[in-house]
Amino acid sequence: MVRVLVTGVGGPAGDSLARQLVDQGHWVLGVDMKQVHTSAADAVSVVSPSSAPGYLWELRGLVAAYEIELVVPTVSEELVMVAEARDGFAPGVEILIADPTPVRLANDKYLTMKCLANANVGVPDFALPGDFSSINEAMARFGGSLAVKPRVSRGGRGVQILERAADGGRSAARIWSSLDDSWIVQRFAPGTEYAPVVFRPWQESEQDDLVVVLEKTELKHGRIGNALSVRRVDTPEAPDIARIAEAASAALGLAGPVDVDVRRMWDGTPVVLEVNARFGANSAFAPELLERVLRSYIHGPMLGRTV
Repeated sequence: MVRVLVTGVGGPAGDSLARQLVDQGHWVLGVDMKQVHTSAADAVSVVSPSSAPGYLWELRGLVAAYEIELVVPTVSEELVMVAEARDGFAPGVEILIADPTPVRLANDKYLTMKCLANANVGVPDFALPGDFSSINEAMARFGGSLAVKPRVSRGGRGVQILERAADGGRSAARIWSSLDDSWIVQRFAPGTEYAPVVFRPWQESEQDDLVVVLEKTELKHGRIGNALSVRRVDTPEAPDIARIAEAASAALGLAGPVDVDVRRMWDGTPVVLEVNARFGANSAFAPELLERVLRSYIHGPMLGRTV
């Protein structure tokens, strides 16, 4: 049995992971910035938002008080900070996070796109709002419909499609006028959306990469948004999705669990929309992912492990 602290246990990713761990007989402390009443965790503690100055010290205190052995961050906003501070926890405590630089690249969607494009991994055409003089120029360059989203955000929050609708594009123009370069603009990919999960072993490991392809069968806002339902897709059914998810994770230099968003363009070509350096909300559909993580923890060493 491993004593595990899971952050963001009130969210889909943290809740799913906590339930999987408890089902496997591990002891779980869930933490969240709001009171959680329905978690499967053995204990739940309310902590400050990750932006609070004392957040890391709160986590360290809980690790000591509950004799935690493994910390698994699942909240996007905390990933960079936890990666940078992973060696500041007690000796013998594992922090399940990749190196700070890859995590920082994945955390900023514009930097993600630049890194993947430089590595010849397929991405939709992308730019910053400031690269265009107007929405008309952006639509002309990217061929019509645009997807805009915050460069740093959690999941599908803030994603909008801008297009010339029945109002002649006036609504899209209003939204465009409010954007600055903390947002990213992408050519909208209209095809099927996937949420492949990836595990890349830490250095000097004999384990192979793991990729499980999940298809998003229903999205919260119709054409965009978080997945309301998914189905597992055998790799032979979508080998190109598995290849591009693995290539994206490798290009960014990530290790451990990785959650990738991929869509198909109008001609079926897959493109990576974003990459998250953590467990995603749908990890229960790929139980092998947690199995690989725990196997790495037991046999070690993980990258950045303090012993």
